[in-house]
Amino acid sequence: MSVPLHFVVKTRLVEVVEGLGEGAALPPERVLAKEFGVSRWTMRQAIRELIADGRLRARQGQGTFVATPKLVQPLALVSYTEALRAQGHTPGREVVAFDELAADAELAEKLDIAEGEPVHRLERVLFADGQPIGLETTYLAVARFPTLKEVLDPTGSLYRCLTDQLGVQFGEGEELVETVIATPREAELLKATQSLPMLLLHRTSRDTTGRPIEAVRSLYRGDRVGFRATLRP
Repeated sequence: MSVPLHFVVKTRLVEVVEGLGEGAALPPERVLAKEFGVSRWTMRQAIRELIADGRLRARQGQGTFVATPKLVQPLALVSYTEALRAQGHTPGREVVAFDELAADAELAEKLDIAEGEPVHRLERVLFADGQPIGLETTYLAVARFPTLKEVLDPTGSLYRCLTDQLGVQFGEGEELVETVIATPREAELLKATQSLPMLLLHRTSRDTTGRPIEAVRSLYRGDRVGFRATLRP
């Protein structure tokens, strides 16, 4: 089976990227095309794939640069704040919405409540070192956490608030990871294009008694974030 030319070029281009180092500017497309002996279209396709892979980053009006390594988040019941700080990065959050809505059938099942019951919705853009990397929406039953709005700083750690101020003890969680295309709204909030690959995580966590705590939908930029899980027999 023949290998597409742009894939061969992409493989060779990775060596160039590794030789340049983090933050360095990539030579102009026309220069690389001439050096590799391929068309500019082929070189452009290879560069686009490396941008999607998170190896390169395009800056409007400035050119293309070697990207910083991806953030690797653990698939575990840990605070986003603590996980990021443990890797030497500065976390941040921007609140998009903090309101209440009626649970639909799917959300009611996840939170073990009746359909139509009120739930807190906390939607936030997640930042790492000042750059948007994810969009997280968390749902919690109002009946279980009636004082959440009074005690939570929505720009801070939700998990710390739940454990330290509301006495929640996390027991276990289930997480589903899939790839999706961002909606125009999501792409705008994450300062990305709709063509950029996204990783979507659905999480339901429970306390030590098995009672549901939260249902979470987290969308991450595929060029900025990867995930790691520890597997044991």
